[in-house]
Amino acid sequence: MSVAVDTNVLVYAEGINGDARQVAARAVLQRLPETAIVPVQVLGELYNVLRRRAGWTADRARGSVLAWRDSWALAPTSESAMLSAIDLAGDHRLSIWDSVVISVASEAGCRLLLSEDLQDGFTWGGVTVANPFASQQHPLLASLLQDADTEEEQ
Repeated sequence: MSVAVDTNVLVYAEGINGDARQVAARAVLQRLPETAIVPVQVLGELYNVLRRRAGWTADRARGSVLAWRDSWALAPTSESAMLSAIDLAGDHRLSIWDSVVISVASEAGCRLLLSEDLQDGFTWGGVTVANPFASQQHPLLASLLQDADTEEEQ
């Protein structure tokens, strides 16, 4: 199953919002399949959060972005993804930036988008949002992580 990762998961993995969130984010990221993607926009959002909210230097934030770029396949924002995102934002009262992430994930063929910022279980364009930090895991995410655990044991 293909999965996309939203900004907040990477932010938490960087240690923003405490050690418990960092441990949880890294645990989920380590169990994702190699086919997982990061929308390019997420890297820009990550840089912004690290600079403005966390107060990191530009070099440190850039280093983080480059490390994540090297760790995962990236999915660009195409013209068609942007136009779909505009419709999605208008139809569902989502921010344009959240809509772009969902639209890019859909265009990349993802079934899951890991995000704490969107409604757990929201589905659009074949992509279901799953909050990896929810007390009750979405069934698709639970299945994905169980598959990863099974492969690791073999």
